[in-house]
Amino acid sequence: MSNMRGLYTSVNDIRKRVYAEIAKLSYDYKDGDLSKLEQIPYTIIPGEVSTYRESVFLERAIVRERTRLAMGLDVRSASEQAPVSYGAEECAKPEKFYEPPLINIIKFACNSCPDNVVTVTNACQGCLANPCKISCPKGAISFKDGRSVIDRSKCIKCGKCIEVCPYSAIVRLKRPCAAACGMNAIKSDKYGRAEIDYDKCVSCGMCLVNCPFGAIGDKAQIFQVIQAIKSGVPVYAAVAPSVSGQFGPKHTPEKFRPAIKALGFADAVEVAIGADLCTIEEAKDFLKEVPAEKPFMATSCCPAWAMMAKKLFPDLSSNISMALTPMVLTARLIKKQHPGCKVVFVGPCSAKKLEAGRRTIRSDVDFVLTYEELGGMFEARGVDFEKLEPEDVMHGASGDGRGFAVGGGVAEAVVNVIKDQYPDREVKVAGAQGLAECKKLLTLAKAGKYNGYLLEGMACPGGCVAGAGTCQPIAKSTASVALHKKVSTHKHANESNYQDILSGLEEGLFDAPGEDQ
Repeated sequence: MSNMRGLYTSVNDIRKRVYAEIAKLSYDYKDGDLSKLEQIPYTIIPGEVSTYRESVFLERAIVRERTRLAMGLDVRSASEQAPVSYGAEECAKPEKFYEPPLINIIKFACNSCPDNVVTVTNACQGCLANPCKISCPKGAISFKDGRSVIDRSKCIKCGKCIEVCPYSAIVRLKRPCAAACGMNAIKSDKYGRAEIDYDKCVSCGMCLVNCPFGAIGDKAQIFQVIQAIKSGVPVYAAVAPSVSGQFGPKHTPEKFRPAIKALGFADAVEVAIGADLCTIEEAKDFLKEVPAEKPFMATSCCPAWAMMAKKLFPDLSSNISMALTPMVLTARLIKKQHPGCKVVFVGPCSAKKLEAGRRTIRSDVDFVLTYEELGGMFEARGVDFEKLEPEDVMHGASGDGRGFAVGGGVAEAVVNVIKDQYPDREVKVAGAQGLAECKKLLTLAKAGKYNGYLLEGMACPGGCVAGAGTCQPIAKSTASVALHKKVSTHKHANESNYQDILSGLEEGLFDAPGEDQ
């Protein structure tokens, strides 16, 4: 994982400004006029002198494609000639959903970074011992002008020279997006630019947040959400538990509901309630199925983890819990309580956009916004958290439900429910964070190393608090979630007031979504 995470860089700033401009446009939108889309690149990149790249024209061209992604449109190559707004009329409809692919590379923004190249840096001292040359099994290293030189045609990238250099002057360069991708889905096109293999990609978004050139982006629904709000239909925000602290110290739990309402939403509901319901279901499944029917059970709430398992370990996919995710359960609850409304899931995750887009789920979750995208809406409306009157916090969920946001939290919640009902039942747990580690976990499970276990997989290192759409450092989010857990009036899922919430709403709530269409 890149050390860049948690820093507010120019890449973050441009992304946020694009989201804010799209939100402003949507709030002001009427009479089908989308011509103002053409102005956004000039608003964000004003003047005649470049700030970030070699040309102001290139900067604006990249912002044009970011603007299209923020509208939910496809990106274009440098060879395509059309206005920014081309095709945007279709995207302006509030019922419009994503067309794949979700994660996109703006090719002319890509730096064509070296990928898995062993190279000598300026730190080389041309030392007398020549350990790099001696250790190289292929004779790929020679000395020129007092410096070590690697013949790339001979180098097999074994790394032995890296290990023995006393000055750490030899390094392995790996493309940041490829290094962050646990699915090995990033390759190079004929120009050396990054390219996504969509047969492998699970839309976790780790490439997006680890690209230091801002060349990768995902499609957004900001415009469509605001159009739904303006239509007069009640729109509810289902807010993930990782929200704690995402919008700064002035955005306290007491301010979240009034902040959401200031954007035009009817209200906000915490998805941790759905997490409690998911916990109860997964605990039931584990007690019933492991080991009687299945050798182990894996948690279901991370869509990128579940998609990875189905792509790479199809014979193990039946071991993933069939319990509906907290997002879907919360959306179903909201729609049962408020018939005819629309639901927006607000969270940290790119992959949730695809989960919501599955045909079997779209009737429950109408839109997905990341915290970054919601931040753009706050910016567009000039929401000042300090001036908002506090309201009752979103409440009712257990501390364990809120703990879903952090790696290990899902399994911990399930174990606590089982232990409460069956104190003598031993529940062995194993978990992994980051898709590369998740693959190792399932490889061992396939070999029978985790029979009888509850397995938790999280695509993002650190859990949901490290998702691609988060706004604050991961460690800070983890601490914020821990604090939010402590103030919950209920500790475990079976102590929460979900029974009161469910009163009269159980019918069809837990129906399995079926297979993706």
